[in-house]
Amino acid sequence: MAEVLKIGIAEWKQTTAPNRLRTAGLGSCVGVILYDAQTRVAAMAHVMLPDSNIARKHQTLEVGKYADTAIDALVDSLKRAGAGRIQAKMAGGAQMFQFKYENEAMRIGERNAEAIRKALKAHRIPLIAEDCGGHNGRTIEFDVATSVLSIRTVSVGTKEL
Repeated sequence: MAEVLKIGIAEWKQTTAPNRLRTAGLGSCVGVILYDAQTRVAAMAHVMLPDSNIARKHQTLEVGKYADTAIDALVDSLKRAGAGRIQAKMAGGAQMFQFKYENEAMRIGERNAEAIRKALKAHRIPLIAEDCGGHNGRTIEFDVATSVLSIRTVSVGTKEL
């Protein structure tokens, strides 16, 4: 029987078909899924921030919290599980406040998506589909068996990638 694994903020999890991965509350955060459609294994992270360099030195590093460390962890874990043809999908990265920021640091959603794209490129992982930006929050669910990402966007509706 299929199980839905829920990923909280700054967390990541891995599973195999027929299970699903779900995360809710994606505002400026980005949900990123790495998967291998042949071996039917996938991992999802709920990324809050673009770069782990901002973590305090004496703070325990939450790997799923940062784009750079989350992608590294997902790739390593999937490879250990036998994944060879890893692909990616992502959603989120909204600008939740609809006024223009002069400060670059306030563009968190856009910076999260950019950091994930950069990390994927460094690992030579193709980004198959994405639904990023806008001003609305999202909930996403990835079906490991079919590689379909369902995205429910507040005030917009549901679509599949």
